[in-house]
Amino acid sequence: MCDQIGCLLEVISVSTQDELFSAVDALLEQVAQEDLPTPAERRRLREAAGLSQAQIATALDARREAVGNWETGRTEPRPPKRAAYARLLEGLAARFPASGEPGCDPDQAPARPEEATDPEPAPAPAPAPAAVPPSRPDTTTGDTPRSAPRPPRPATRRPAARKTTTATATPADPRFENGPLAVIDCEEGQVSAYCVGGLVLDVPAKTIPALVDWTLAEARLGQGRLHRNGRDADPVLVLTASALECYGLPLTLSDEERRAGRLTPGHKVLKQTERAGLQLTQRGFGPWARLYRDPEGSRRRCVQLCVLPWNALDAREWDRKDAPQLPTMHPADLARYLGLYAARVMTPRGSTATTGLELMTALRPPTRAERDPVTGEFRKAFNEDALTQLHPVVECEVPDEHPVLKGRFARHHLRTPAEMLMEEPYDWCRPLTDEECAHQFLVAVDINMSFAAAANGLTLGLNGPTHLEHPEFDASLPGSWLVDLSHVDLSRVRLNGLTVDGDRLPSPFTPKGDRPQGPAWYATPTVAYAVELGFDVAPVEAYVRTRTGRYLDSWYKRLRDAYVATMADMGVTADLTGEEFLEAMARRKRVDPAMALLETAIKATAKGGIGKLRQRSRGQVPYYEPYPALKRETWRPDIRAAVLANQRIGLHRKLMRTAAVADLYPVAIGTDAIVYPSSGPSPFDCLPHTSDGKPLPGTFRVGVSPGMVKHQGTQTVLWAESQFEERGGVFNVANVIKTDQSAGEGE
Repeated sequence: MCDQIGCLLEVISVSTQDELFSAVDALLEQVAQEDLPTPAERRRLREAAGLSQAQIATALDARREAVGNWETGRTEPRPPKRAAYARLLEGLAARFPASGEPGCDPDQAPARPEEATDPEPAPAPAPAPAAVPPSRPDTTTGDTPRSAPRPPRPATRRPAARKTTTATATPADPRFENGPLAVIDCEEGQVSAYCVGGLVLDVPAKTIPALVDWTLAEARLGQGRLHRNGRDADPVLVLTASALECYGLPLTLSDEERRAGRLTPGHKVLKQTERAGLQLTQRGFGPWARLYRDPEGSRRRCVQLCVLPWNALDAREWDRKDAPQLPTMHPADLARYLGLYAARVMTPRGSTATTGLELMTALRPPTRAERDPVTGEFRKAFNEDALTQLHPVVECEVPDEHPVLKGRFARHHLRTPAEMLMEEPYDWCRPLTDEECAHQFLVAVDINMSFAAAANGLTLGLNGPTHLEHPEFDASLPGSWLVDLSHVDLSRVRLNGLTVDGDRLPSPFTPKGDRPQGPAWYATPTVAYAVELGFDVAPVEAYVRTRTGRYLDSWYKRLRDAYVATMADMGVTADLTGEEFLEAMARRKRVDPAMALLETAIKATAKGGIGKLRQRSRGQVPYYEPYPALKRETWRPDIRAAVLANQRIGLHRKLMRTAAVADLYPVAIGTDAIVYPSSGPSPFDCLPHTSDGKPLPGTFRVGVSPGMVKHQGTQTVLWAESQFEERGGVFNVANVIKTDQSAGEGE
């Protein structure tokens, strides 16, 4: 009987204890509802403890995305998780007090509100969130990460993220507090938007039109204008393969759709878009689709979709050609990569070439708002330093398929230099002399960002052409000149009293390095160089531009800063010594693979942007029919020709100087790669230096800045001779000398 009474009392005691615990939990819930640290403090406490959002989510039986939203203030934890989360934060706050609380340096404590007297100015805007990357776990060591919320999935092996520089980041814009873009991914039916800085948003949209409307209304994505007269960048959504499945889009385009570059009419997503009142541009729904609604006043309502599985981010521009990484990259890492590109260059608009061209317009907008002095209303005005309108084209400057040549030449007629402006980079190679064959190595050096560097400081034409007959050459007028330079003999040129061997140097006036055979069309930099060498020129005809400016200077500076900052993030800086620089360049791609991709994309942007100035038809329309690129104010083949001429002339100037002071001659040149015979495998074994180890003035200088050179590769002379024998001498050795570290280098 006593045992039964004891058991009964024990049951009553346990029941009472449970009721007491429940009452305490209710009080904790009530306190938690009223008192929870700010979202910024929640994140600070977690990072101070070295915990990841994933660890907290596991402990609280919550989703990782939910923890991320708690730390940004988008959502608040609900019972019963709220009490547990509050208890965790309370414990962390006791161990990691904020600045000014007990346990911190009193000198760093903030002033109390009652101690403040005069109001202080608002602090400067914080750097753009795109330039602050989320940390990632070190999969090689198993270290605890401080990462963006990421569902379990295979991840690439990589070291922990390094803090990146923010020199080129623009100030944060409160309208676009979540960054310029987001990667849309779907996991177990839940769609998430991975933004820059580690932020992950829950996406409620179930269709593409709903996704666009959510982006415009709630996502706070976009990028502020790069010029006060420009316009803000539209938000970009990068759709992964899982997102395509979620929204009813095919993982691959059919052959017909690939050729057309868009979905065929009648697709259900296109019908949804039409019913929702959204509009598509003439490009349709392709790899880079732009959907929009009519503007609200001056506010654009446009979203750009980047469809990753449809090859929107071409591996030749955005990825590694030999081993693509983007298809398997985690959405958070992809958001970091593209977010950094947006912060340092601009929000992607398509291919790197398209983005490079758009960057020119973003930095030099063609129009501005101007107040009418009579009516007081604003009207459109043109900017003097920009390309503002279409102008008549010049026959010698356009490519073969241009409509202006219709009926002028036969379909397959090869225009001569006297009929066509042929300003292109070098593609030149010559046999080695007996003395050069005695060297053991051939060393190739590559000019950093050579086309961008050639654009810096170059005076360009901004208006239409003016035709001149038998003009006197004027180096201050950009344009095209018909002139005979066949009399220029490099062996007669003397630099500082020294004569060069002209037979071992390419001609500066032709891409193949051959001596001109008669009159030909040249851009202003080429003719100016002939005058600089001391030769007389007598133009027969010219098309010049009278309104001039350094149109590409700001474009160059933006890309230069982006390139230098990215190289610094990989440990390649301007203060390294020669050998330290070579070692840093050799290991940079292993430091942070995402930064290596960013380097490739920046260089492709510089090269592609210049190429877009003379975009060709490429089969879009029949020969001699107008194609879309011709409707752009930035379709300016004369500007492209001037930049390429300046690049080739600048390279030749250094070749001449190096030959004169060191008796060192190149054996091959491929665009911006120069090959020299050398007694050793390093660039420092062949490039001329002073007695204290510094490069001779006017010669090639090894370094990280655009215009300087880096090591592209080294091969033996015996290897080159065997290549010539196998290929019959019909190839350029400069294009094949690449080491493992430099594979894929160049513009």
